[in-house]
Amino acid sequence: MTIVAGKTGARRRLRPLPGKIWEHRADYAYVLPAIAVMLIVIAYPIYYTIELSFFNTPPGLQLRDKIFVGFGNYTAILTSPVFWKVTSNTLIWTLASTFISFVLGFACALALHREFVGRGVLRAILIIPWVISAVAASYIWKWIYHSDFGIIGAVLVGLGLADRPPNFIDSVSTVLPSLIVVNIWREFPFAMIMMMAGLQTVPEQLLRSAKVDGANAWQRFWHVTFPHLRNVSTVTILLLAVANFNSFIIPWIMTGGGPSNASHIWITHIYELAFGRQRWGVASAYSVLLFLILMTLGYFYVRALSGNERKDAGA
Repeated sequence: MTIVAGKTGARRRLRPLPGKIWEHRADYAYVLPAIAVMLIVIAYPIYYTIELSFFNTPPGLQLRDKIFVGFGNYTAILTSPVFWKVTSNTLIWTLASTFISFVLGFACALALHREFVGRGVLRAILIIPWVISAVAASYIWKWIYHSDFGIIGAVLVGLGLADRPPNFIDSVSTVLPSLIVVNIWREFPFAMIMMMAGLQTVPEQLLRSAKVDGANAWQRFWHVTFPHLRNVSTVTILLLAVANFNSFIIPWIMTGGGPSNASHIWITHIYELAFGRQRWGVASAYSVLLFLILMTLGYFYVRALSGNERKDAGA
């Protein structure tokens, strides 16, 4: 009986996908409207963007008169010096924002995990950057960085630390680090919240046992706390990386990619190509490359989530 049941279970597992869909056809009927909407608003735009990436669309030319160039747009992108400049900016922006936001958020989560007077108030204050509108935050920081009326420049000059207000977002050498500071300020509360939630899952009895065995604070963190936070850390880092790679509001509102493309990242450059220069074909090719990168990050994100589910099922 066990062998037969095993063979039956194996047949069910090896059943082809169309057969599974037909077996659950009544269930799929309930989600058919949602699938139809997704095909219209997601699948078709993706298909049309991929198709458009193989055509040349000079400014003033209607889309119906587009010229087929094959992989010409991709070749033009990969051989353009602007592409490598924008790619370098994107990597610096993504890696710096993701790493520093995660480390700062993790440190805040560890500090707020302990009981002390005013912890709730401090939590509420630290979460403000994340809940405030990105547009509003961008305009506020643009005023703070302003070379003539900015509060930072006024304080530095007033304290005698500078002869004149520094040009934070008007200088090629300082604009990208200045924007990264703003992005970190906005994102570290998200990492803090994620890691605070993860800290709630660390077994208190293990920490007490490690303390009884003579482990100091660092050893308890490294050998007990951190292993329990590995999965939530991976998910948090991937979410931050995807958000940063696809970030648009802060760099576009504060600088528009300037000066001299010093703060252009992929998403802002795509927007400028499409809606500023009407180079739809090149912008579509950029979008396809960006889509592939984000799909790769999404794959690792789903894989991390699947690993968490398997771990929980095993427990």
